[in-house]
Amino acid sequence: MTIQANQKLLDSVDGRTKLAGSNKLEILLFTLGTNEVFGINVFKVREVSQTPPVTKTPNMPNGVEGVISLRGNIIPVIALAKFINIEGAPEDTGQNMIVTEFSRRTQGFLVHDVDRIIRVDWDKVKPPESMLAGNDTLITAITELPDGKLVSILDVEQILASAIGEEPVPDLPPVETEAEVSVFFVDDSAVARKEIILVLDKLGVRYQQANNGLEAWERLQGIASHARGDGAPLHDQIKLILVDAEMPEMDGYVLTKNIKSDPRFSGIPVVMHSSLSSEANRVMGQRVGVDAYVAKFDPVVLSETLRPLLLR
Repeated sequence: MTIQANQKLLDSVDGRTKLAGSNKLEILLFTLGTNEVFGINVFKVREVSQTPPVTKTPNMPNGVEGVISLRGNIIPVIALAKFINIEGAPEDTGQNMIVTEFSRRTQGFLVHDVDRIIRVDWDKVKPPESMLAGNDTLITAITELPDGKLVSILDVEQILASAIGEEPVPDLPPVETEAEVSVFFVDDSAVARKEIILVLDKLGVRYQQANNGLEAWERLQGIASHARGDGAPLHDQIKLILVDAEMPEMDGYVLTKNIKSDPRFSGIPVVMHSSLSSEANRVMGQRVGVDAYVAKFDPVVLSETLRPLLLR
């Protein structure tokens, strides 16, 4: 892919902030040397280029090729075909590099070829177990192209955690309240759910969870209906709702709009916790009414964002 093509591919990011609340996702499609098609959220992509010389580093996990210097910053480079064990991938796959930025880190993913950007509705993006017989833990969702070909959307948070390591959770002071408090959280990434639970356990708060936005909305409506039937205040059961931004079937922006437009949830804060840490994504969150936006994954920042909202 030429520099001009790369620029044309990525020069409309500002306009993509208008996707907030539309339940749409834009995916950069790429291949790893086989007929399979993979995708990554455009908001996680900084640039696309031919692969530069990579400096080998010792004692790295399989698939981590080494590091490069990118405008003065040293970033790790991960050969995706090797890392996720793609069968039949040629040895020379990795001719192109997708530089990504998410979870407060920048890294390069080596791929065979970069295709194009497509726009899909989140309700057409399904959890992998709903469309495949097996469930690869490195695939977070599946969608289908007009020609019937499936696109596997990679769980890049899980890939990064496996390659670089997870953020340790330090000791955190518990939330001191007279009554128990409960958080409802939703995230489609298994590694993110694990990290959130570690923080909530340290804070000493109860929690309920869901794996995607649609599941979360259905469960929240059920909890609200049950509370109304019992004549009990909903905020006694849910003190705070923590949502991911990108999720199959319903994204966090639409989920937040639904919550904020339902008077039963009045006064219950919604915090968006996303690996998409750019200012554009914060603006998208503000447009749909989130009470706070936290970039993944900093356990201290997450806990200090939740604490005052749980105490008020």
